[in-house]
Amino acid sequence: MLSLRGVQASYGASQVLFDIGLDVGPGEVVTLLGRNGMGKTTTIRAIMGLLHPQAGFITFRGQDIAGWQADRIARLGIGLVPEGRQIFPTLNVRENLVATAADRRGAAEPWSLARIYALFPRLDERQTQMGATLSGGEQQMLAIGRALMTNPDLLILDEATEGLAPVIRAEIWQCLETLKAQGQSILIVDKNINVLERLADRHHVIEKGRTIWSGTRADLARDREEVHRHVAF
Repeated sequence: MLSLRGVQASYGASQVLFDIGLDVGPGEVVTLLGRNGMGKTTTIRAIMGLLHPQAGFITFRGQDIAGWQADRIARLGIGLVPEGRQIFPTLNVRENLVATAADRRGAAEPWSLARIYALFPRLDERQTQMGATLSGGEQQMLAIGRALMTNPDLLILDEATEGLAPVIRAEIWQCLETLKAQGQSILIVDKNINVLERLADRHHVIEKGRTIWSGTRADLARDREEVHRHVAF
């Protein structure tokens, strides 16, 4: 579904990505792992068209999307839960969910408010509450719900549980388990490798803007010490 090969990208004169490669197949949950500052968010920005790569290939469902505008990429079927959540602070929960809702590809069971509220009952309780007044965990639930309301073929989460309380993290992981069971393709950036090694089908580790290790769940179990050396703080 999504494939990156030899992707390079810079911020001005500062090159951040030198050789990024990764793949996400239909129905797969895939991780992008690495320490802070290694290029994970920059990779996501390149996928989403928020930063145009200088070299390499980014293909989604067979189309080369490298250099496309962000809105065009989103309409193609990629939903982003960005680092920092970036919900609309002056809209309430319901308004946040419907503001960008769309079903452009005619999903068999499109996401609706009812389905989002079933996934996150806390959002149902806070339908009329303004986004800015929600807790960090509630904002993350809202950001996930907002992305799902675009009915994406691929859902990308940048720092899925960063800064959240353990009980809220558990709710987010349970949500992702549910989405996986429903066949949702997901690319996750997060630091909680102990959970991700159970949840994800495949993993990619990046260091200093290069993909240095890729493998399946079984490969990770075999190379656990090596991977942890590049991910652990």
